[in-house]
Amino acid sequence: MSAATEPATKLTTSQPARIARVIPNSIAAEIGFEPGDAIVAIAGRQPRDLIDYQFLCAGEMLEIDAIDVAGTAHRIEIEKDYDEDLGLEFETALFDGLIQCNNRCPFCFIDQQPPGKRESLYFKDDDYRLSFLYGSYLTLTNLPPREWQRIEQLRLSPLYVSVHATEPELRSRLLNNPRAARILEQLEWFQERRLQIHAQVVVCPRLNDGQHLERTLRDLARFGSGEVPAVASVAIVPVGLTRFRTTLDELVPVTPSVAADVIDLVQPLQTEFRSRFGSTFAWLADEWFTVARRDLPPTAHYEDYPQIGNGVGSIRQFLQEFRAIAADTLPACVTPPRRLTWVVGNAVEVAFAPLARLLNAVDGLTVDLVATHSAYWGQDITVTGLLTGSDLLAALGDRDLGDGVLLPSLMLKYDEPRFLDDMTVDDLGEQLSIPIHPVVGVTGLIDACLEWPPARS
Repeated sequence: MSAATEPATKLTTSQPARIARVIPNSIAAEIGFEPGDAIVAIAGRQPRDLIDYQFLCAGEMLEIDAIDVAGTAHRIEIEKDYDEDLGLEFETALFDGLIQCNNRCPFCFIDQQPPGKRESLYFKDDDYRLSFLYGSYLTLTNLPPREWQRIEQLRLSPLYVSVHATEPELRSRLLNNPRAARILEQLEWFQERRLQIHAQVVVCPRLNDGQHLERTLRDLARFGSGEVPAVASVAIVPVGLTRFRTTLDELVPVTPSVAADVIDLVQPLQTEFRSRFGSTFAWLADEWFTVARRDLPPTAHYEDYPQIGNGVGSIRQFLQEFRAIAADTLPACVTPPRRLTWVVGNAVEVAFAPLARLLNAVDGLTVDLVATHSAYWGQDITVTGLLTGSDLLAALGDRDLGDGVLLPSLMLKYDEPRFLDDMTVDDLGEQLSIPIHPVVGVTGLIDACLEWPPARS
């Protein structure tokens, strides 16, 4: 394959890299950098993104052109150890704008949202840099020639790629883009250069399941061997549909029977892959098991959790971590007594019920597990991260919530206590007339139970 034949998707001109935070006691703090200052160039080169910045800052002698908050230009010379970090964090990882997605996937979650919410919810990127830096998925259909060249030159690996299907016509149909047909050629490109991807297959019942899913997994497995497998892992994920979809097409939701069929198709292939590669290679997202009401695989099945960001093994990991921490930290009793409400998506209700029982075994501690679905999205079975403020208001409004509500932080915007429907945690607390406490992970959950009320961060 010649990457140079790919159509170009324009990027905006690079802007100065605006500083959001200066890490205390860092080189940048000693120099006097402040939030709002901006990096214009390093060694005479204007960085396009965080990747360029990290590459250009690796050396021992740096010459940095910067602009302070007042607009005054500075040239700064820095001597440091090789690869020593300057201690700067930026407002965005991309200084020249996103590579936009020009696919028209009917199952795109961004297109299944209501209008009028915060602008960031509608960004549709297909940017390999966010894939490399943060593990977000791209389709490879929007890369101009110079970006293919940059991936090769900088050895940007692994990337995370939405495959969905390897049959050319089917993938083009799923992505509504004729360029999507070239996925196998693109995988060969990665293989020839000893670069890797982690693949994702979103399964749409009646479209790319059944024999199509088996063919996709077998095609991907062709790239799963060797010293540097081009395909390092595959996640098989159920399509997520919402009531805000504006197009009438053949997409249908995943039902318990569909989930069971997918599990039954994939598990024999996993056995085959373990024999061939010494690895499961292709993993089913946890949702398949929760929807089908089947037991999750054991911890060892997930190996080093290569697809944890895709919800593959996240429930099992949470259960394992909870039991380990609970065994070391849960006391026999707490004082004063407290009663708390722990709210989660109903997809994890069965899995998390034993954890609630462990908490309730502590004398003086009562934890009511409330598992609910999302009427906002129109889903009967919902993962915790998709619950909105309006969903919680409906689920909790008529209940005795005790002394407060424990809220998994993954429901919220990463940098702000705001749900996907733009309701804030404070809004919810006021309407329920109860303290709402976001908790991060297992440690945050257990600490909040034992140290009530938890300190506000």
